[in-house]
Amino acid sequence: MSYYRLFRGFFRIIFSLVFRWQVIGREHIPKEGPVILCANHISLWDPPLLGSGIERQVHFMAKEELFKIPVVSFLITKFGAFPVKRGAGDRAAIRTTLKLLEDGKIFGIFPEGTRSKTGEPGEAMPGVAMFALKSEAAVIPVAIIGPYRPFRSIKIVYGKPIDLTQLREAKSSADTLKEASDLIMEHIKQLRNQHLS
Repeated sequence: MSYYRLFRGFFRIIFSLVFRWQVIGREHIPKEGPVILCANHISLWDPPLLGSGIERQVHFMAKEELFKIPVVSFLITKFGAFPVKRGAGDRAAIRTTLKLLEDGKIFGIFPEGTRSKTGEPGEAMPGVAMFALKSEAAVIPVAIIGPYRPFRSIKIVYGKPIDLTQLREAKSSADTLKEASDLIMEHIKQLRNQHLS
């Protein structure tokens, strides 16, 4: 058994017993080919939750400081993470992401770039749109509905792929990136609102 499957099984036990998770919309995840999972961000628990809800492995960016801590570095690397320098355009991380998608893998990202302090989804950073428009990946909105409190139910909802055909065919510009980012975030918000109750 791979380290990834081992860690995923461990987290599934936690999410099942402690947080009583509900996983909705697994059927919307393509069984093969490149996928970008775009989720709202409310907790440090979000990355393992995002990956634990589906069968295919999910890869993530993680701040490079974490890779300087030996045990943490080992664990997050085995869980599919790779380093990114925060606060600047990290070309190596961008290339790694695009190569993962080119190879038909799944990449998980939190478009807001940071955790929401209120629990409400915020605005998306342009990075998510760049990956979505530069690849042929299926872009899946994901709603995480908390809070993470022991024995309180948490939901993760995987939505239908977002149609980005027109934006992918349009001339690349800051406006196109903004429109794509806003569209992705709007789908996440709608998905969250549909499943709040």
